[in-house]
This record gives sequence, structure tokens and C-alpha cells, in this order.
Amino acid sequence: MSKILIRGAKVLGGEPQDVLIDGETVAEVGTGLSAEGATVIEADGQVLLPGLVDLHTHLREPGREDSETVLTGTRAAAVGGYTSVFAMANTHPVADTAGVVEQIYRLGQEHGYCDVQPIGAVTVGLEGKKLAELGAMHDSAAGVTVFSDDGKCVDDAVIMRRALEYVKAFGGVVAQHAQEPRLTEGAQMNEGVVSAELGLGGWPAVAEESIIARDVLLAEHVGSRVHICHLSTAGSVEIVRWAKSRGIDVTAEVTPHHLLLTDELVRSYNPVYKVNPPLRTEKDVLALREALADGTIDIVATDHAPHPHEDKDCEWAAAAMGMVGLETALSVVQQTMVETGLLDWAGVADRMSFAPARIGRAKGHGRPVSAGEPANLTLVDPAYRGVVDPADFASRSRNTPYEGRELPGRVTHTFLRGRATVVDGKLA
Repeated sequence: MSKILIRGAKVLGGEPQDVLIDGETVAEVGTGLSAEGATVIEADGQVLLPGLVDLHTHLREPGREDSETVLTGTRAAAVGGYTSVFAMANTHPVADTAGVVEQIYRLGQEHGYCDVQPIGAVTVGLEGKKLAELGAMHDSAAGVTVFSDDGKCVDDAVIMRRALEYVKAFGGVVAQHAQEPRLTEGAQMNEGVVSAELGLGGWPAVAEESIIARDVLLAEHVGSRVHICHLSTAGSVEIVRWAKSRGIDVTAEVTPHHLLLTDELVRSYNPVYKVNPPLRTEKDVLALREALADGTIDIVATDHAPHPHEDKDCEWAAAAMGMVGLETALSVVQQTMVETGLLDWAGVADRMSFAPARIGRAKGHGRPVSAGEPANLTLVDPAYRGVVDPADFASRSRNTPYEGRELPGRVTHTFLRGRATVVDGKLA
């Protein structure tokens, strides 16, 4: 590989510096570095971050390649500034065996736009009845460390306890989709004023909060790690804050859409706003932002959930739940957290790279931008403003809630081990 000199970038939003990439690693960071033999990228005014890490992505392959593939999903990830993504297990067949997780892992290696770390299912077939091959998936070539039945809740307390006990042996983590199924039967949106006015089945906050409360207590009892997926309510924030104050080993994530959008948008009956967990109230949104800022919520995760056109372009009740998010996540975080003064760019690096890499044990990712470290990097132009056009997406699906909305910031370059996967905002 040739040398690349990134000149004048604000590393983690600090003072402008030069960063020299030589091969797969960062060779030098400083000012006035020599450009001899290097391709120069003039980065005046841009922010250099460690490559982003997404702990919650749906790549759909195998089985739903009409929605997304590992190739198209990792291309979308690269455009969004990600160098590593964790792929959820709700594929067809379910990623509940060593064979399936190794297939997904190798597809990621073959395509090369970002690293793909499979997440293993907690239970066989996501059915919540019998533990999947957790140890075999961990010992496989994929080296699975995160396990989740996301899309479904591990609602059986005994099964959840056993999973927490099992993964403790090798330092794994169970990522829980917190949704008490009996409390959400027929639910279509957040339970509240808007659902009552629209006559849509309500999804109560307590359906999420009750599972989180149970699981942090189980994690404390077992002495194991639990991660809360897509936390969405003010009440959930308080439970996680309480658990952390007791020293319970719990981490939590919030999605970009839960940081920005509210259930008022459902008044349009546009199924693009139908998501699990549902969009909540303005009060919840503000609580989530504050919790992300103070560290109660550890990370931002996209919950990138692609669907084909026919699964979203239909009546509300029949529409699939989910939104794509890889290509817009950083822009939403810039708008909701950076431009509001709640986080600086160093905080963004922590919530979108350092912390998710630490939780998921992503080797070579979430590392400091310093000499000797792998050159997994993201260069961002924070001054950019653009209107979201899903026709420009690298993802195979177009179900974005931001179509026609102006968002700030653009990833200009993404580097995976020193190789540019995105140049001037386009796939390399």
C-alpha cells in the first residue's frame, strides 16, 4: 500500500494535525509531517475519528437478500464511516450455530468494505426455549462474543439466567431486546396521547422497563455482563442509571432515530416511522440525549433494519418494523448531540467507536488515533449540509425516516486498515 498523508485534520475535534498512514497502520501523528512519497488529503476544517463501530446491524444475509446482503450492508456502513459492524442473528437460517456465524464472518472478509462480526442467537431459532450453541459459536473462526435474540425478547427468566451464566465463562455478553411480549400484543406505536387519538394499539414503556429491571438484577446475581439494545424510554434510563450506581455490569445503547424523532410523526400514518421499539415522546427523546451525554447510555447503535419496498409501502398495520440507519447515523448524532452542545467530537468518538468496540471486543477497532495503531479511520466534514435522498444510498433498501430532511455533516473518507473504502463521500 502507498502512504497517505491526511493534512490538517482535527483529530477527535482538537487542534489540526497531520496523520501519516503507512500500509495498514498509523505511522505518525504531528504537525508539518513530510508528504514525500505519500498521497495527500487536504483535510482543513475536517474532523478525524477512529473508524466507527456499530454493535447492532441487520445485514439480512443469509435468507433475506432482497432486503440487504453482507456486501450492500458493508458498503452502506463504509459510507457512514463504519469500519466494523456486528451483524444480528435474525437471519434465515438463524445464526444459532457455528456454521452459520462462520458463513457470515467469511462473507464480510471477502467483501472487505468493513469488518463483520456475527452476533450469535441466544436461543435455538430465536424461539426462547433452548439455549443455542453459545460455546461452539465463541470457539468458531468467527469468535462470537455477543449473543442476542434481537427482534425477539428472551422473556423466560430461567433461559436468560442460563445464558448469562454460560457467557460469563468466556467474557461474553448477552444483548437483550427488552420487550415483554404479553404487554405488546397488537401494539402498533408508543402508548400515549397520540396512540389514543389515532386509535392504534399502544406499546407501553413498562414493556421495555420491566425486562430491563429484571435483567440487570439477573446480571447482578450471576455476576455477568448484560447489554440493553435500543433503549427508548426515560424510565429505562433511570433503571440503567440505578443499576450502574450499584456496580452492576450493564451497558446500554440508543439509536439515532430515538435521539431525534418522536411519536408525533406517526400522525402521518407513514409506515417509514414504524419501528421496534416505537418512536417515543419528546420527554423520552430529551432524557435519552442527556443519558448519552452523561454516560448512562454507553453507545449509539444504528439498529440498521433494511426492508424491501413492498414491506414498507403498504398500510400501517401490515408494514414491517424498522429503519435503515448506517449512512445517516453520524449526521443525526452531530445534529442532536454535537450541535446542541451535549457532546464534543471526542465524546462522539467514545460513544460510536471506543465504547462499542470495548463492549463487543472488536479487535483492532476503537483504537486511539496514534502511531502504531491500525489505520481504521473516519474523516468527517462537519460543515457540510445536505438533504437526504435514499436514491443515493449504498444500502439495498430505502426505508429511511429522513428522506427530504436536511442533515449536517458528511463522511468524506473511510479507511479500513489503511485502505480507503470511501473517497470524497463515494465508495472507492
